[in-house]
Amino acid sequence: MSKVAQIQDSEFDELLTDEGLVVVDFTAPWCGPCRKIAPLMEQLAEEYEGRVKVAKLDIDQNKINAKKFGIKSIPAVLMFKGGEMVENLVGVAPYEKFTSAVNQHI
Repeated sequence: MSKVAQIQDSEFDELLTDEGLVVVDFTAPWCGPCRKIAPLMEQLAEEYEGRVKVAKLDIDQNKINAKKFGIKSIPAVLMFKGGEMVENLVGVAPYEKFTSAVNQHI
């Protein structure tokens, strides 16, 4: 069972009401690099369960937030705290880059 929630544009604002850290993976099914980081997002969700929410948003089906946050290249992993974006990581990166960013903001 996946610990990474698949969200829609309609759920995005509600997700950001969380005071804790929220990690959103902007992705698409056709994106090869996105598939490379998908297991890393699962690992992140598992490792930080109860402390960090991890979700993914398909930019093909949910264009509102992709446009709102200026997503031009995917994968793009955005981190939010208290409703504000605190981190924007674009492209494939090692797991340590994601955990380092999470640790900086929790």
